[in-house]
Amino acid sequence: MELLDTAVVPEHAHEIKREAREFAAEHIAPNAAEYYESGEYPWEILEAGMDADLIAQDIGEEYGGRGLDLYEILALAEEFYRADAGIALTLQLASFGTAIVEEYGDEEQKETYLRPVAENEQISGLAVSEPDTGSDLAGMETTAKKDGDEWVLNGEKYWIGNGVEADWVTLYAKTGDDSDNRYGNYSMFIVPTDADGYDAEHIPEKMGFRASKQAHIELNDARIPEENLVGVEGAGFYMVAEFFNHGRIIVGGHGLGLAAAAIEEAADFVHGRSAFGRHVSEFQAVQHDLADMVTEFQAARTLNWQAADRVVDNDDAGHWAAMAKVKSTETATKCAERGMQLHGGRSVLTENRIARVYRDVRIPVIYEGANEIQRNLIYGQAQW
Repeated sequence: MELLDTAVVPEHAHEIKREAREFAAEHIAPNAAEYYESGEYPWEILEAGMDADLIAQDIGEEYGGRGLDLYEILALAEEFYRADAGIALTLQLASFGTAIVEEYGDEEQKETYLRPVAENEQISGLAVSEPDTGSDLAGMETTAKKDGDEWVLNGEKYWIGNGVEADWVTLYAKTGDDSDNRYGNYSMFIVPTDADGYDAEHIPEKMGFRASKQAHIELNDARIPEENLVGVEGAGFYMVAEFFNHGRIIVGGHGLGLAAAAIEEAADFVHGRSAFGRHVSEFQAVQHDLADMVTEFQAARTLNWQAADRVVDNDDAGHWAAMAKVKSTETATKCAERGMQLHGGRSVLTENRIARVYRDVRIPVIYEGANEIQRNLIYGQAQW
C-alpha cells in the first residue's frame, strides 16, 4: 500500500517528491535510529542534502535557489518526515526565515543574505517565540530601539531552530508601544549571530525530534545596522502571520509523513506476527484499527493539499492553513498511539521505529502555533 502517492500532488511537484524519496531512503532512514540515540546535529546528512540540491531551494532562482513553491516543499516534507522527523526538521530549517526576507527585503539584503543560504554557504533561522510568550505574536517583549544609525536589541528568544548553528536569523522584535494598535508594534530584523550581544545556547534534550537543535537566545544591547530592518517598521506582525499560513501547510506535511510512518510500522508488525494460532492481522479488531488509521490519514492528506491550494490563491488562507495543521498533526498523534497499542509490549523499546514516531508526533501539535490557537483561528475566521 502506497500512502504518500502522487494522486493529490500537482504534476509539477512529482519530480521533487521523487528526489526527496530517494534521498530519504539513502540518507535519512538508515541513520534515523543512530541520530535519535545520540541527539547530535546531523551535519553530514545536511551536507548531503545540500549536494543533492534539496536544502534551501525554496529561495528564488534569481538568488541562487531552485524557486521551489509551496506544493513542492509540502511534497518534500511528507517524504522527509516519513523517514525521520528530527533529521527532516534540521534539513528544512536550514533556510528558515528566508521567505520573509525574500518577500519584504530590499535587493541588497537579498543578495547579501539569501544567496549564501541558497548556495549552501550559510544557514539561517527564524527567531519569534520567547520564554514566556509562545503563540501570542502581539505579546512578545524583545525590543529593538533606534540609536543613531543602529538598532539596539534586548530580550530573549526561545525554541529557535538553528539559533546556535545559523549564520543569521530573521528576528521579530517590538519597535512601538501603541496600546490602540498592538499589532503594529513589531518589526522584523536580520541579525547576524556573530553580533556583539547575541548569545545562544542549545535547549536541553527533548523527548523527540532529537536530531534537531533549538536554542535559547539572549540579546543584551546587541547592535545591528539600521539597514537590517526588513521592509517597513511596524509591519512585522503581518509579515509573520502571512509566513505562518505557508508554514502551517508544511507542518501539516510533517504530520502526514509521521502518520504514514506509524501506519506502515503497524501494518508491517501485525502482518508479520502470530498470536493464538493465527496472524495478528486476521483479528477483526486489528483490521478495524488499521482501517480507521488509513481513513483518517486520507482525510487529513486531502484536506492538507486542498488547503495548499487555498493558501497559494490567498483564498481565506489563514482558516484553511489552521485546519490543515490541526487535522494532519492530530491524525499523526492518533495513528502513532494506535500503532503503539498494536505493537504491544515491544512498542516501548526505543530501538523500534514506532517508539520514535510516538515521541515525535507530540511536537508538531505544538510548534508553528499550538493547535489550541489554530482552533481559535478556525472559529474566528469561519464564515458563520
